[in-house]
Formats: sequence, structure tokens, C-alpha cells
Amino acid sequence: MTAQVGGGGEQVIPLLTPCGMGNFNLSHRIVLAPLTRSRSYNFVAQPHAALYYSQRTTKGGFLIGEASGVSETAQGYPHTPGIWTREQVEAWKPIVKSVHEKGGTFFCQLWHAGRVSDQGGYHQLKGQTPISCSDKPILAIGGSKVPKYPPPRRLATAEIPNLVNDFKLAAKNAIEAGFDGVEIHAANGYLLDQFLKDQVNDRDDQYGGSLEKRCRFPLEVVKGVADEIGGDKVGIRLSPFANYNDCGDSNPQALAIHMAHSLNHLAILYCHVIEPRMVTRLERYDADTTYCLLPMRRAFNGTFIVAGGYDRSEGNKVIADGGADLVAYGRLFLANPDLPTRFRLDAPLNKPDRSTFYTHDPVVGYTDYPFLQTQ
Repeated sequence: MTAQVGGGGEQVIPLLTPCGMGNFNLSHRIVLAPLTRSRSYNFVAQPHAALYYSQRTTKGGFLIGEASGVSETAQGYPHTPGIWTREQVEAWKPIVKSVHEKGGTFFCQLWHAGRVSDQGGYHQLKGQTPISCSDKPILAIGGSKVPKYPPPRRLATAEIPNLVNDFKLAAKNAIEAGFDGVEIHAANGYLLDQFLKDQVNDRDDQYGGSLEKRCRFPLEVVKGVADEIGGDKVGIRLSPFANYNDCGDSNPQALAIHMAHSLNHLAILYCHVIEPRMVTRLERYDADTTYCLLPMRRAFNGTFIVAGGYDRSEGNKVIADGGADLVAYGRLFLANPDLPTRFRLDAPLNKPDRSTFYTHDPVVGYTDYPFLQTQ
């Protein structure tokens, strides 16, 4: 979708129009989504990430880095980066610099996997039992009653402030590493989402039960991080309508609206939300869904980012119709490092290779996707 403007009748592509996001002046509205990458050996970001991110940087573009663990209990997958140690902070610095040298804005996504993990091996350091709001295990996909992971350890009430501090320290570390801000990962069935959703959260203390109590811990994290680095440098990712990692809610619309209003009081920069149509992290369906993001978009005062299987025309439409300020692209941006250029030219797109999404190779499926050859 394009719109005709100006006396010359020139066409404007909505996705490629400038956007003010707080103190950041973005040259277009195409965001690199925070894709999980499994190429940070021993939980330390590697030099090859500098090429990966710089390939996808344009002047005035906005990139959200891959999920980065906030503590030694946070990891859920092998070879994902962290931001809690001095070594990890130093490793991120040249990567962030490579994005800034090309004029990009770069946020670090702060992550705790919670029960989406396993004890021992590369998942949990020191063989610890994964932690969560509950001791409910994740059941395998397809309705199986067989746990996909071992039961987590239910957090004691007194432990929760320590986790807030983990996020605050990670945010401080991210700023020290040079990031322009942070995105708090409260989606996809990971720790903060586990507290938000009543399918998982069965607590009877101040962090469970009512909607307000289930939202308390995630909002304490947001407030703590905003107090630490400034709300103008903080975003959050949410998936209230999703059931990823066996983490659903009985009233997702109420959850979405409550979080939007609560976040307004904390005056953070943006809210990044996954479309209800996404039935898994990699699949969508085009049938009519019960919910849409427009009520949440209207309720939130800051920049609103949408994600969830968008193509070029859908992205242009949601911007033109006022349904979002920015659109995050994951797989398409992975496979097309020059995605803004391809969208500008309406050029053919490379197809993403799923078989290489989570491999550990420093090149294959990572930095070897071809750029468009233009004359």
C-alpha cells in the first residue's frame, strides 16, 4: 500500500517515512526484531555478531538485539548471549559500535527464560533448577501431558526483589556497553510472561491471583529499569494473546489493556506487541481472530511497535491506517539484510532457511544471506 502526496504526485511508502521515537529520530519504520541467535559461545557475544548487525543497519534505522540473559539463572538455550558479567559487557562494545558507525539506533533485549530451561549442561549454570512463578512444568506441544522440561522451582516471595535488581544491573550494563536503550522481554512464555498469565501463575501472595497482582512483578522490573537508566530508554515486548511455551491467559484483552495503562504511568518509550494471529513464534494464520491490537494501541501513550508475520504490503497498511508507529520484522530481516532497500524498490526477497535459524555456525544462515545487486 502506498499513498499519493505532494504536488508532483510522487508515491510515499509508509514504512519508509521518518518517525520520531522519543529522543530518537528514525529515518524509517522497519525494525529489526529481537531474534534469538545461538552463536554466542559460552554466553558471550562474539565478534561475528558485529558483521551480522552492521549488515542490517541503515542510517536512522532501529535494531533490537537478540535476547540477552540478565543473570546466570536466566539462560534457556545454548550459546545465547548474556549481559550480566564484565566479560559479556566488553564483548558487546565493538558490536554496538559497528551499528553506531552506520548511524543505527540499537537496543539490548533483556531476558530471563524462567521455566523454559533445563538444569545442567548448557542451559542452567551450576546445574541449578530453573525458576518460575510456579512449579508447573511446560507440557509438550500438542496437548501431551508429558513435560517438555523438568518442573521449575517456585520462587519465594522474598527472592523476587533480587530478580528486579538483576534486570536493573543488566540495563546498567547495557548502557555501559554502548546500547541506546533496552527492551524488557515480557513475552513468549518466558519468566515475566509466566507471571502475567493465569495459566501458569498460581501464586497466592502479592504476585499472583488477580490481574493486578500477576502484573506486579513485570511492572516492578519496568519501573526498576526505568529508574536505573531513564524511561526514555526503555521498551517492553509483550505477547498477551499468545500461548507460547504453554503460557496462555483466560482474558488476554484485559491483560493487554491493563498493561498498556500501567505502562503509561511509568512513561516508558515504547511497547512492542506480538499480533494475536501468531499461533506459534514461526507460524501465523489468516483466518479472522477474536482479538486485534487496536484497543491496546489506543490505550498506550508511547511508541507502538507491532510484530507477527508482516510482509511489505501489510506493514505499509498498518502504518498508513494508524495501527502502529513501527513494524518489527524478524525472518524477513534475517534473510534480507538490506530489507529497507528491497521494500523501497519492491524487489524480490530471499527466503529464510529455517534449518539454520538456531545453528551455532558463525556464518551459515547468519551473515551469508545475499544483498540485492543494484546498478
